[in-house]
Amino acid sequence: MAPEIDLPGPMSLIDNTKGQLVVNPEALKILSAITQPVVVVAIVGLYRTGKSYLMNKLAGKKNGFSLGSTVKSHTKGIWMWCVPHPKKPEHTLVLLDTEGLEDIEKGDNENDSWIFALAVLLSSTFVYNSMGTINQQAMDQLHYVTELTDRIKANSSPGNDSVEDSADFVSFFPAFVWTVRDFTLELEVDGEPITADDYLELSLKLRKGTDKKSKSFNDPRLCIRKFFPNRKCFIFDWPAQKKYLARLEQLKEEELNPDFIEQVAEFCSYILSHSNVKTLSGGIPVNGPRLESLVLTYVNAISSGDLPCMENAVLALAQIENSAAVEKAVAHYEQQMGQKVQLPTENLQELLDLHRDSEREAIEVFMKNSFKDVDQTFQRKLGAQLEARRNDFCKQNSKASSDCCMALLQDIFGPLEEDVKQGTFSKPGGYRLFIQKQQELKNKYYQVPRKGIQAEEVLKKYLESKEDVADALLQTDQSLSEKEKAIEVERIKAESAEAAKKMLEEIQKKNEKMMEQKDKSYQEHVKQLTEKMERDRAQLMAEQEKTLALKLQEQERLLKEGFKNESQILQKEIRDIQMRSTSRELMCHIL
Repeated sequence: MAPEIDLPGPMSLIDNTKGQLVVNPEALKILSAITQPVVVVAIVGLYRTGKSYLMNKLAGKKNGFSLGSTVKSHTKGIWMWCVPHPKKPEHTLVLLDTEGLEDIEKGDNENDSWIFALAVLLSSTFVYNSMGTINQQAMDQLHYVTELTDRIKANSSPGNDSVEDSADFVSFFPAFVWTVRDFTLELEVDGEPITADDYLELSLKLRKGTDKKSKSFNDPRLCIRKFFPNRKCFIFDWPAQKKYLARLEQLKEEELNPDFIEQVAEFCSYILSHSNVKTLSGGIPVNGPRLESLVLTYVNAISSGDLPCMENAVLALAQIENSAAVEKAVAHYEQQMGQKVQLPTENLQELLDLHRDSEREAIEVFMKNSFKDVDQTFQRKLGAQLEARRNDFCKQNSKASSDCCMALLQDIFGPLEEDVKQGTFSKPGGYRLFIQKQQELKNKYYQVPRKGIQAEEVLKKYLESKEDVADALLQTDQSLSEKEKAIEVERIKAESAEAAKKMLEEIQKKNEKMMEQKDKSYQEHVKQLTEKMERDRAQLMAEQEKTLALKLQEQERLLKEGFKNESQILQKEIRDIQMRSTSRELMCHIL
């Protein structure tokens, strides 16, 4: 079970100091410790519109994010509050409260656009908070949404980002929730009651015409419809009498408007139940360290004068996580081999079987922890490191076998060597007695188990080192004729040649086994890669189908409203999505 992070209160995530956005290192430390998936809810809106009150309610607290009570904006930059998710066990709720837009004291509102863009990029649910009604003024104040394509790149390829091609944005962008505070209208059309969602859709209807005024009217609406096809609306009555608003967080529940209390409860219930885990392209869930990486990548891009690029952020994150995945997989391999392998192994196949099992598990660990491994760069690094570790274990195995056999030979043949020194065999018939004794000791050596793969070679070298002793005994043994001695010499040569031949065969078998293992390793990598690609493909297909369904729904709305040109633009995007899907299918078949 992953540990929970429960901050006692909000802390600054991104400071807005003298027009510069700066990441707070302490906040990054908090994020880096969150191993659970994160549900990220960000709220944006004009200053002094009650954003912080809603976020405190989502946190389940009366106090937390600063509410303020004057016309001055209290929240600067982006503040973060991490709490255990109240409705999703093993998940962390990350609440992002943003600096009020268009603060009268700022003068230069350049960073407002960046804060708006960052809130979109970092969240899985994006809440836009406004006052009064959704009228043209409210739409004009939401001009930031029309600037998103000037502030964000979906991918690093030039010429792809435009309002006419928002398919990439939709797959990355969060769900959109518009909250309207101090709502004063009746929710009805032509005397018939409508829902808050109906009210939002009516407010997003386009105006026919190609003149400048119609374009200005349609642009923010069209952007919301295209970028945020998954959207929701909540309205709120006045929370209390105006004289009490300055101390809203201190009011008791009985002092609040009952309708407002019910509306806030409905809002919180929806957000906590329907807000999804923040994901990357391909449905990859975001945890604390991944969110930390996204924050750093986006803010660094802005600080350096570049546009935050969603694709680059994902690839930068992939570099970090794939490197870590390689290390984790290699560590798992070494742990498994350390636990399973007892050196020396009886034979090479025993070691290779243990290697193969550990290698398979290591690849599984890598596949589980890696993503976006372009051209399998990191998987190849893993393969090379596992091969190096295997070769190292083979060397250790050979040395362990050699050391074991040398010690065994000293134990077994030590007394024979002492007898030679004492002259026990320096007599007629001594040579045959020596050879007989040597054969008995060889048989004893062969009977000892788990000598390892160097058993024959070490024995051969040992016997070769004692050939001078045997030859001296042979030549000085007066019981043997010259003919018998010559025959014995030939026998020894034949035995030596046979032993050398046997050694060559063993080396050839070893090389064949190593080549066979290399092929099996390759097949295991391919097998697990294919399985992972199939899972990723299924995830991408599901993601595309979801995007496609939202696009088709929006196209149907535009057709009903009589906007054929805008519908045709959406149709082009739908075709692009379908072509990408077909392309991926073909690629999977090719692979």
